[in-house]
Amino acid sequence: MTALLPLVIGLVALLYASVGHAGATGYIAVMTLLGLAPQVIRPTALLLNVIVATIATVQFFRAGHFRSGLFWPLAVASVPCAAIGGAIDLPTGAFEALVGVVLLLSAIQIVRAALHRQEAGVEEASATAEGPRPLTAMLLAALGGAIGLLSGLTGVGGGVFLTPALLALRAAPVKQIAAITAPFILLNSLAGLAGGLFAGRPLPPISLPVIAAAALGGAIGSQLGAFRLPVRTLRFLMAAVLAFASVKLLGII
Repeated sequence: MTALLPLVIGLVALLYASVGHAGATGYIAVMTLLGLAPQVIRPTALLLNVIVATIATVQFFRAGHFRSGLFWPLAVASVPCAAIGGAIDLPTGAFEALVGVVLLLSAIQIVRAALHRQEAGVEEASATAEGPRPLTAMLLAALGGAIGLLSGLTGVGGGVFLTPALLALRAAPVKQIAAITAPFILLNSLAGLAGGLFAGRPLPPISLPVIAAAALGGAIGSQLGAFRLPVRTLRFLMAAVLAFASVKLLGII
């Protein structure tokens, strides 16, 4: 690993953790650009996900944004599906291209909605002015299972899929969605790693500077997102994260 890698990993972790994500798509993009072997990239991204998602989970929980009733149906269904996806080794080029387009459209929609609220003078506290939409446990479980399978197949924690879905469904305010996304990513990353180990793919070694950079970036980013950043800023950061993930999945970088 080059000397540049810890610095970039730390910056990616900071940006992603500020919106409750852990950074797998960013880590994958960085490691691909730096020429790491494909068989190393996927499990390394998941291991870094575990570190950053653990920190983000604690921070958003401390801030009082976590909603267990929304989280558990998603998580219970997603974990076994993520393990199954992690054990499958399939070419995913076409799938990633489709998901990349969806994420890009989601990012554009988030920005448009934020700008519309700003122009209309809508207060950030009423960003969900219509109120959260009640979702059944069955619908949440179906959503969690589908995202878990996708996260296992692609080697990411699933946050880039979960965030736009929950925003589109008006499931909760932005900071509550971030607080749900972080532990969701943590569980799915662990399940994806377990699926890979079961399939006979060993965990690669990770240098201590990379681990430290991810932990530091995750701690700073999640502290900002949970306690300091306004909702509008979080929306723009979410859009940036989704756009970056889209560019990565579409193979532009």
